Amino acid sequence: MSDAPEVNRGPVVTPVRVVIALCLIAPFVAMLWVGSYAKTDPAFAGIPFFYWYQMLWVLLSTLLTMVAYKLWQRDQRARGAQKGGASQ
Repeated sequence: MSDAPEVNRGPVVTPVRVVIALCLIAPFVAMLWVGSYAKTDPAFAGIPFFYWYQMLWVLLSTLLTMVAYKLWQRDQRARGAQKGGASQ
């Protein structure tokens, strides 16, 4: 038997972590589903759909990664507050 104190870390899968995972997985799914954007129309400013769709996902991926990071920071702070409050 171990003499180490039992630490209650809370559930591993939380709604916030599910949102974080979706933010990080969405760009991969969008880019791997080539059939959805392998076409030339509709063109935007003379640029075929195939190209501007991928460039749009570069921006969206950046935004989604930023959202995931901010949510992760908030989740970690909340877990730290729970851990600190439980031990005092």
